[in-house]
Amino acid sequence: MGILWLASYPKSGNTWTRAFLANLFMNQPQPVAINKLTNFAYAEYRLEFYEQVTRKKRDQLTDEELNQARPAVQQLIAASSPNTIFVKTHSAMGFTNDVPTIEPSATEGGIYIVRNPLDVCVSYAHHVGVDYDQAISAMGSSDNQLSTTDTLAFNVLGSWSDHVKSWADAEGMNRVVLRYEDMHRQPAKAFGKLVKFLQLPKNQDRLERAIRFSSFKELSGQESQSGFIEKSKKADKFFRQGKMGGWRDELSDAQAAKLIEDHREVMERFDYLNASGEPRF
Repeated sequence: MGILWLASYPKSGNTWTRAFLANLFMNQPQPVAINKLTNFAYAEYRLEFYEQVTRKKRDQLTDEELNQARPAVQQLIAASSPNTIFVKTHSAMGFTNDVPTIEPSATEGGIYIVRNPLDVCVSYAHHVGVDYDQAISAMGSSDNQLSTTDTLAFNVLGSWSDHVKSWADAEGMNRVVLRYEDMHRQPAKAFGKLVKFLQLPKNQDRLERAIRFSSFKELSGQESQSGFIEKSKKADKFFRQGKMGGWRDELSDAQAAKLIEDHREVMERFDYLNASGEPRF
């Protein structure tokens, strides 16, 4: 039927949202195992899809070959089921060498999660193994991307601001935008908004159970007990802190000011700055 994208800049709540949706749809008496999330929502950049489309081994594929194959990969995923398919991506919407990062013919809609870039910076730095200044530079660069690994194709990110705008302003796309901070502060309201977008019947008990089963405490506890296959090799933990405002204990005043300077327009748009231009969270 088509892909319903679960999209975000890295470390913005994508996995949390997938965990919520998995628990909501599976509706089990116990939490869904985090290492089973890949069975619920594919990552479109898994190299096995590109091997299937190109009929070449992953170590023989260049980044440009991966880029050219991406639309066909997404069409393959969309055609794999008569139902809507949830698919994870960190790619910004746009074009790379005239090839769309998100193939319109395979797309049914999108769920986009946005998070305060000050907190994204700290989590992103730990995730990719760089210092905060390097993360700030990457988040401000139109050329930023997640590089190809031995299992995953590259994701085109661009700057944090451009990434957010590419999804929030995508013309003709049926989508919903969720703020990470609302998911924290008012989970029933935020996730209820998502349930409404999906046109699912109201069921408060089911909603509350899915929220509880996808809490940071639950996800972090599972990772401590059994590990998490999606954790970066450069990070100690995937579910590190999962809180709002953690940047205040990590970033210098100058580093925070640089992020605000780079992303003021979008931060104001999504109410991350107050009337005085100071961070709300």
